[in-house]
Amino acid sequence: MADLSLPLVMGVLNVTPDSFSDGGQWLQPDRALDHARTLVAEGAGIIDVGGESTRPGSIRVDVATELDRVLPVVERLVAEGIEVSVDTMNAETAVRVAQLGVRYINDVSGGLADPDMLAAVANTDAVYICSHWRGLLADADAAATYHDVTEEVLAELSARLDAARSAGIPDERLISDPGLGFSKRTDHNWQLLANLDRFVGLGLPVLVGASRKRFISETVPQALRTGPTADATLANQARDAATAVVAAMLFDRGIWGWRVHNAAATSAALAVAHELRRRGA
Repeated sequence: MADLSLPLVMGVLNVTPDSFSDGGQWLQPDRALDHARTLVAEGAGIIDVGGESTRPGSIRVDVATELDRVLPVVERLVAEGIEVSVDTMNAETAVRVAQLGVRYINDVSGGLADPDMLAAVANTDAVYICSHWRGLLADADAAATYHDVTEEVLAELSARLDAARSAGIPDERLISDPGLGFSKRTDHNWQLLANLDRFVGLGLPVLVGASRKRFISETVPQALRTGPTADATLANQARDAATAVVAAMLFDRGIWGWRVHNAAATSAALAVAHELRRRGA
């Protein structure tokens, strides 16, 4: 029987100057907090705060800089009772935010960027979101060589989940993420989306982050993306609509959550999909 539970929406809050679609917009804490509140009002159940860009070609920041960006926002969100995730590859950051009451540590590197990450998270009460990753690379397509992308990503992600278990993180505190956009070409990402049931079959909640990524952007009319008539705002609106369509079409695959920049669009799309499925459509 299809899973008709309503997936969770995780709202993206990048407190960085260089994230790929909204860098600099929410760098100031007051603006970040206002945007987080907007995301919650639009249907986000979790706010994912990130202080370091992971876009292709981004330069890594030191832990002190990441903490300076993240902590003022996280402290106030937690104080307001908002469920928070922190997008970090640093063990020190993970421990600091967990001490503040952050519930989720979202590590796009699956514990590979910082060898202390898994043990550090194991010693907290936080839930660990473990992604498939082949390195932080200048070229988004670097290392994107697969014979069978679904089987290989499943195997590599399973190995990282096993490493998390071995470090002491129990299954009830693990969430998996296929890592769309990280060392994956357009066809790879679509293939993984078509096979999300295989990831659900690992027996853990699955988070999917397709929002505004390049393979999604490629569905946007070219006139909005390039040339003299390009409009960044309209292009992002089109990307958000495409992201919402993906979530709605995969509604009954048992996905735990969708990480998105526009919570309203995906929340509405999921609500419509839920109603249609409930009525037998």
